[in-house]
Amino acid sequence: MKKYWLIGLYALALTSCDSFLNCEPENSFSSEGFLESESDLRLYTNGFLQSFLPSEETIAWGGDQYADYCATRSSTTFLIGDTWDDTQQGGWGTDDWGELRQINYFLDHLPNAKGKVTDAIYLHNEGVGRFWRAYFYYGMVRTFGDVPWYETTLDVDNRDELYKPRDKREVVMDKILEDLDFACTNCSTDKTLTESSTLITKWVALALKSRICLFEGTYRKYHTELGLQNSADKFLRASVAASEELMTKGPYKLVSTGDVETQYRSLFTSEDLNTTEVIWGISFKKDLRMHSITWKLFSASFGANWSLVRPFVNMYLMRDGSRFTDRADYTTMQYMDEFQSRDCRLMQTVISPSYQRKISGTVKPDAPNFSMTSTGYQLVKWAIDDDVHVGKATANNSIPIFRYAEILLNYAEAKAELGECDEAVWNTTIKPLRERAGVDGKIPAAYDPYVAAYFKNQTTDKWILEVRRERGAELAFEGVRYDDIMRWKLGDLIDKVWQGIYIPQKGEAYDLNGDGVKDVAVVDKEPPAGDKIKGVQYVVIGKTNRLSGGDHGYIEFGFNQGRKWEDKKYLHPIPLTATQINPALLPQNPGW
Repeated sequence: MKKYWLIGLYALALTSCDSFLNCEPENSFSSEGFLESESDLRLYTNGFLQSFLPSEETIAWGGDQYADYCATRSSTTFLIGDTWDDTQQGGWGTDDWGELRQINYFLDHLPNAKGKVTDAIYLHNEGVGRFWRAYFYYGMVRTFGDVPWYETTLDVDNRDELYKPRDKREVVMDKILEDLDFACTNCSTDKTLTESSTLITKWVALALKSRICLFEGTYRKYHTELGLQNSADKFLRASVAASEELMTKGPYKLVSTGDVETQYRSLFTSEDLNTTEVIWGISFKKDLRMHSITWKLFSASFGANWSLVRPFVNMYLMRDGSRFTDRADYTTMQYMDEFQSRDCRLMQTVISPSYQRKISGTVKPDAPNFSMTSTGYQLVKWAIDDDVHVGKATANNSIPIFRYAEILLNYAEAKAELGECDEAVWNTTIKPLRERAGVDGKIPAAYDPYVAAYFKNQTTDKWILEVRRERGAELAFEGVRYDDIMRWKLGDLIDKVWQGIYIPQKGEAYDLNGDGVKDVAVVDKEPPAGDKIKGVQYVVIGKTNRLSGGDHGYIEFGFNQGRKWEDKKYLHPIPLTATQINPALLPQNPGW
């Protein structure tokens, strides 16, 4: 039976085909004898999950490692200087469009099952196929903008379709919305599908629609160069509708254990997906399916030193709901003090002074390690607190893809962008999220100048700014931040120098977690072995590190990487390999 899924892959390798878009599967099974039973349909759609699911690392840092709030040891070539061009660009090859071909082949041959399965099963499977087509095209539009739309596998003689020009963004996005609407209407909510939060259901389709439509609505609003502002509200309202349906009819709610210092992070470190809040995720099990995320987060060589940056950390509120940046001493507050009475998501996202983990079998305090962090704000959200997983791909914590928390945030942001956010919206979205993190959920009286300045004074609408603050705190390193920055048209936030913890005096050693042991010193030159303080990590000022004030200030990193933002980078170029085969794909994206 597994051959049903593999036959499409075999076809992609056939050299006799003019294009992988028209290769017909060749196998001992004819199309007339296949996809005729519920088990056939289930096997084929399970193949979609095996092939198209994002990886655990794509969710945990993926594109977000290149977003505004993350310092990383090495950036992507795409963001460095102005050296990227269409010869280096991928994403348009056999493997990429082959995914679409698998989906369309399934949908084309789904009628084989008519009359042999119930109408509900038939419509659910069509919804699953159309879910994956929307998912595929969403990725293509985010990357390339205009792309050719195909909703069927093509005949070898249909050269007009095989070599047609790109369809306009608005055409493709309308088609995506049609597919999403079908999936949201027809995908099942049967408990056998929903109970694991790993399969495609009506609720998963609504979550994808909520995310995609928010992306497209705000992209059109802020990217005025597209001339699509007048249609932005259509997508914002579609996001609102999808979110509302999930909020009022779905079975999900925020996880609440009563412990504000642990309940948030438990969503990301537990073996079982918490199906109270997780709508869709990737399941891992000890000794059966495991990953290396903990290893990479606690490795000086295997990982990339993913770390938050100080300007972003400053946006986490105080627990009484007041702004950290309203404190007179916030600019010079040291690491030991800045976590005190703060939003509890901060201490559950990065190592805090109270952080402990099991080291060699014993639970001990553990301070940021500057061989694993560049700023001092070392990512720990996805890590299991046991060094037994370091050096081994044995982490078994499952990975949420869609959470109910994101749906609340999508709803609040879409309403804010429509000018319709009010106390009622706030009380059902932002307030419960803040209260789960131990923060007073009161509505601020006015907009926050710090947050407005962080976002380049693009808006002074307090509702929009507070939702953006909340998205950052709640969804950090969950695979959405880079896309947020792209849709808000704030790409130039990405090439800033990364700033970390505050160091009062160069050459002095500091205890970061209050255990009586000095942890770090910023120096011009590492001292001789005999002069070193036991346990101290020496951060040497030079090509990669410096202090913002010369002999004091924020640790700064990344100033030598050559990251350079240009607005053409909101889209990638169409690869040269594609335009050589099909010149109708030209003209190239703007600036490339």
